[in-house]
Amino acid sequence: MPSFDIVSEVDKQEIDNAINQAKKELSIRFDFKGSKATVEMTAPTLIELTAEDAGKLKSLMEIVIGRLAKRKIDLRNVERKDPAISPLGHARQEIHLKQGLEGDKAKEIIKAIKALNAKVQSQLQDRQIRVTGKKRDELQTVIQFLRSEDFGVGLSFRNFRD
Repeated sequence: MPSFDIVSEVDKQEIDNAINQAKKELSIRFDFKGSKATVEMTAPTLIELTAEDAGKLKSLMEIVIGRLAKRKIDLRNVERKDPAISPLGHARQEIHLKQGLEGDKAKEIIKAIKALNAKVQSQLQDRQIRVTGKKRDELQTVIQFLRSEDFGVGLSFRNFRD
């Protein structure tokens, strides 16, 4: 039976490339000369930004988000936390990267597939959704439907098998 998987992941190598490009731009920008602004990947799904003040932090955030967008990383999987500004003026902000489908989002997607009334079955398996059906055309209809909807996370389709 034909099947495919629905996943919501970002490519770790592309994130690493985007961060390296942001660091390079940070080192050559005139408004950051002599400042202690940094961009660090502290965990596999966490990017930490630090700057001397809120204005530089905002500029640093624009650089990083711009680089992530240029590397074709879906920004719906990027969650920006509120900046933490100390009384001395130092600013710090975290960017969390969402990997996998959470329980509520997965249930919402499965419910939408069932509402489509296509002759397919969908089930949640380890932070991804497996969709199976008898005909390839029905699976392609489901993929087109999911691409047209916005679930708040970036979806990609893998392991399409006949």
